[in-house]
Amino acid sequence: MLDHKYHINYVIFNTEISLAVRKMSKLDQYIHAATRDNTRRSYQSAIRHYETEWGGFLPATADGVARYLVDHAELLSINTLRQRLAALAQWHIDQGFPDPTKAPIVRKVFRGIQTLHPAQEKRAKPFQIEQLKQVVDWLDHSTELAKHLGNHGDELRHTRNKAMLLLGFWRGFRGDELTRLHVEHVEVIPNEGMICFFPQTKGDRQLRGSSFKAPALSQLCPVAAYTAWIDISGLTVGAVFRSVNQWGHIGQNRLHEDSLIPLLRSLFTDAKIDSPLLYSAHSLRRGFANWATANGWDLKMLMGYVGWKNINSAMRYLESVDPFAQHRIESMLMPSEQLVTQI
Repeated sequence: MLDHKYHINYVIFNTEISLAVRKMSKLDQYIHAATRDNTRRSYQSAIRHYETEWGGFLPATADGVARYLVDHAELLSINTLRQRLAALAQWHIDQGFPDPTKAPIVRKVFRGIQTLHPAQEKRAKPFQIEQLKQVVDWLDHSTELAKHLGNHGDELRHTRNKAMLLLGFWRGFRGDELTRLHVEHVEVIPNEGMICFFPQTKGDRQLRGSSFKAPALSQLCPVAAYTAWIDISGLTVGAVFRSVNQWGHIGQNRLHEDSLIPLLRSLFTDAKIDSPLLYSAHSLRRGFANWATANGWDLKMLMGYVGWKNINSAMRYLESVDPFAQHRIESMLMPSEQLVTQI
């Protein structure tokens, strides 16, 4: 009888433990889902840099964090230092320790670095509409050549790159948005356009998801390019843009966003674009912003289309549109009779 009761209690105890483990696993899943993958990776890298490469101790003290800032003040940009502080703050909060980055000494040191080491933000060169046409022409020619030669791998890559380039430009997508787009979240409406849904975006604080519409165009059409890629790849679920090996096999996972910059620069080099190393994935977003502004889009319209919530974020993309205000000033300096003649 005692053995029987012991067995029952043992089973109940193990069941409770199993349920607790499953609940904890669910809890961990939800906590993990609350942070974007890019943020998680960058924070992990920042913590490794502080603890392993620099030799700092965790949990950290305010003096330790201040010394870390001082040692890297001339080596890292202000934005990188700010990101390192955010990572350290999050680590301490997650582990239940006081946040040393909020200490007065850390704040003062950071302000001092901003004062003594101001740095102009580096921005990607905008990709212009004429360059877009040049690259698409090269891709179309290369795709036909690959078909003629029976090179299925190249045909796949060129078709994928065209879809990625046109969708990235006309939607003003960031690199991480392009790589996170899933087939099941794209709806194509024939002769009208396509709707791209993202369960989570950078500015979506409420985690409601965001939908972006791309139009069907008579030329340089992102919808036709996307449809051609889906048709030739046979993809029905999962990431839209994936790797393609030399034998024409499509990868299971999405392209890593860090691979987009070398991919685009290689593509621009092949298409004979001048100074290809000056471009990045953000060049497509900046290029579209320039094109839209030059064609009469006002700031409110552009912000709504691209998805910018902050006007300062939008303005960073528009500074290169007539940066010296040359055309605007010249038109004002033009004699009135010449203006009448031109009109």
